[in-house]
Amino acid sequence: MSPIQSNLNTIRKTLPPLVTLVAVSKTFPNSAILEAYESGQRVFGENKVQELVAKYEELPKDIAWHFIGHVQTNKIKYFAPFISLVHGVDREKVLKELNKEAKKNNRVIDCLLQIHIAEEDTKFGFDVEEIHQLIASKALTDYPNVRVRGLMGMATFTENQEQVAREFRGIQELFRSVKQLLESPDFDTLSIGMSGDYDLAIQNGSTMVRIGSAIFGARG
Repeated sequence: MSPIQSNLNTIRKTLPPLVTLVAVSKTFPNSAILEAYESGQRVFGENKVQELVAKYEELPKDIAWHFIGHVQTNKIKYFAPFISLVHGVDREKVLKELNKEAKKNNRVIDCLLQIHIAEEDTKFGFDVEEIHQLIASKALTDYPNVRVRGLMGMATFTENQEQVAREFRGIQELFRSVKQLLESPDFDTLSIGMSGDYDLAIQNGSTMVRIGSAIFGARG
C-alpha cells in the first residue's frame, strides 16, 4: 500500500458516513491521483482551470471533478462541459456565467455559494447580509441551469482553534437559515474543513471536507 493510499484509509476511518471527502489534488501529478483512485477515491478538487482540464482529459472519466479555486468568469466555459461541483461562487456574476455555459452544454451545474467567514481580508465570498439579500430577491430563479447545493467557507489561517470553531459555527447557522428560506431538498451541502481543521469542521456540521496535504503530502 502506498503512502497516499494509507493516508486515505486513515482519514476515511475518521469521517462520518455522510461526509464527502474531496481529495485536493492541485499541483500533484496524475500518478498521485491514480494512486488515490485505485484505493477508491473518486472526488478530486482542483483550483487552476488549465490543470483541471488537462487532468480531466487524461484521467478516468468516472472521476467527479470539483473546482475549488477562485472562479474567473471568462474561464468557466472550459470546465462547464464536465464539472461536478463549483465550490467558490462568490458573486452573482459567477452564477450568471455558470448558467449561460451550463445552458450551452445542456447541463445543470451544481455549485456552492462561498461565504466570507474568516476574520481576515484575504478570502473571497458573500457576507451574511448579501446572502440574505440574494435569497430574498429570488434572483436564484433567474438561473435555471445552476443548482445551488449549499455553502462553502474557509476559516482564518490561525492556530487559534476557538476562532476557527467560532467561524465554523457562524456558517453552520447561516446554512441552516438559508436552507429554511429556500425550502429546497437540493440544498444539502456545507463544505468547510481542510487538512488542518476538518475534525473541527465536522463537529460544526460539515458535510464535505477538502483535504490535500494530509493525503498527498506537502506541496513542493
